[in-house]
Amino acid sequence: MDLLLVDQETERLKFRKINVSDFEAWLPFYQNPLSTQYWEGLPKDPIKACEEQFQRVFERYENNLGGMNALIQKTSDRLIGICGLLVQVVDGIQELEIGYSILPEFWCKGYATEAAKKCKEFAFTNKLADSLISIIHIDNIPSQKVALANGMQLKKTTTYKNNPVHIYRIMA
Repeated sequence: MDLLLVDQETERLKFRKINVSDFEAWLPFYQNPLSTQYWEGLPKDPIKACEEQFQRVFERYENNLGGMNALIQKTSDRLIGICGLLVQVVDGIQELEIGYSILPEFWCKGYATEAAKKCKEFAFTNKLADSLISIIHIDNIPSQKVALANGMQLKKTTTYKNNPVHIYRIMA
C-alpha cells in the first residue's frame, strides 16, 4: 500500500517525495522558534532537528509507513511545506494520520488546509483507511483550525510522545 502522494496536485501545489537536496530549503522551519514552540522533545539546534526529521522521513519511506511529501508551490517551483499520510500508533492503536507543516513565510495562506484536504481525498478515494486522524498539540490553535477546515472533529485528548495532544478524526 503506497501512502505517498507522488505526482498529485492541488490548485496551487504539487506533491513529490522529499529529497536530501530539500534540506537547506526546509531548515528555516526549524530556525523559527514559533514553528516548534508547542512540541517538547525536539533538539534545540535547528540543524540537528532538521537532520532528525529527514532521517525519520526516509525511514518511513523505506519501511512503507507513509511519509511526508514535499509541497511545491506551482507558481515559484519552491518548497513551501511538507504534508502526508503517516502510519502512527496512538494509545496502542495503529492509525493513519494527516500530518502537515508549512514554512513560516507561507503561513496563513491556506496551504496547510489545501494539502491536508488533498491527503484526505487521496486516502479515502484509494480506500487506505476507514478514518483519518491528525495529532495536534493542545496549544497549537493554527493546526487545530486546519483540522477543522478539513472536516475533522476533536475526538479525544491524550499524551503522544510526552506531549499533551488532541486527536482530530474524520470518517470515510
